[in-house]
Amino acid sequence: MHWITALRNGAIVKLADSGQLQLGLFDERNLFTLTHPDFPDERLVVCRNGELAKQRTAKRQDLIAATERQLEKVKSMVENGRLKGRAAIGVRVGKVVNNYKVAKHFDLDINDNSFSYSVNRERVAAEAALDGIYVVRTSVPAPKMSSEEAVLNYKSLSTVERPFRTMKGVDLHVRPIRHHLENRVRAHIFLSMLAYYVQWHMIEAWRPLLFADEQRADKQVRDPVAPAKRSKGALAKVHNKRLEDGTPAMSFRTLFDHMATIVKNTCRPKGARPGEATFELTTHPNAKQQQALDLLAAITP
Repeated sequence: MHWITALRNGAIVKLADSGQLQLGLFDERNLFTLTHPDFPDERLVVCRNGELAKQRTAKRQDLIAATERQLEKVKSMVENGRLKGRAAIGVRVGKVVNNYKVAKHFDLDINDNSFSYSVNRERVAAEAALDGIYVVRTSVPAPKMSSEEAVLNYKSLSTVERPFRTMKGVDLHVRPIRHHLENRVRAHIFLSMLAYYVQWHMIEAWRPLLFADEQRADKQVRDPVAPAKRSKGALAKVHNKRLEDGTPAMSFRTLFDHMATIVKNTCRPKGARPGEATFELTTHPNAKQQQALDLLAAITP
């Protein structure tokens, strides 16, 4: 069975230290493929997201600056004699550097009556060199899936995770499962998957009426490393809360509840005798409901 997953930060650092990860290659492109003996029969697709790198660099700088401000307070306390003893100073310093998770970037000198610190710029630079870099590993052969497709498919794992969130959440109510026999539990989950399958088709059909992005084809040809961006049309719907025809844009739940106002009533004349004939009367859909029904009718099996 083939699969796709991502490497953890420690493995990425190991690749860089071993020389397998040549950062200079990113000067020409933001994605390249390599192999490593620790991962036999696998391809490692190394990606660098420039925007993510800037965000992480800025975040690190902010955390280091915040830690320095707190360490200055501790240093002042030691110099004024309000904090004494190596153990007491160490505990106070430890709380500060561990608070922002940047202790590895500081060199600390703690004594009974003195405390000093400095930022280790070499360690900061070494970590910053890997900012925005992530590695996707796959066992799928290259002829079956290109490196670009591997990255896009990894990012599409959210489409697999979404059904489980939907079934566990307020939409389909899979849980709690009040069954004890295996066949009944399996039947419950199977029906829930069928329900999600129907919901998925409804969402896809109703995209023109929802806040959802309608330009799906663009996702298949976009840069696999660059962060995904919504189309101008989708952003306009989110900003204006309206569709191009001026009617309100809706979420799936809102539109679904709106459709629920269409009902079929079984009517009987007032004062009718038992067994007298009845007739059915269905609510006439409004323009929005009719548009939604037409979109559902256009679903092809």
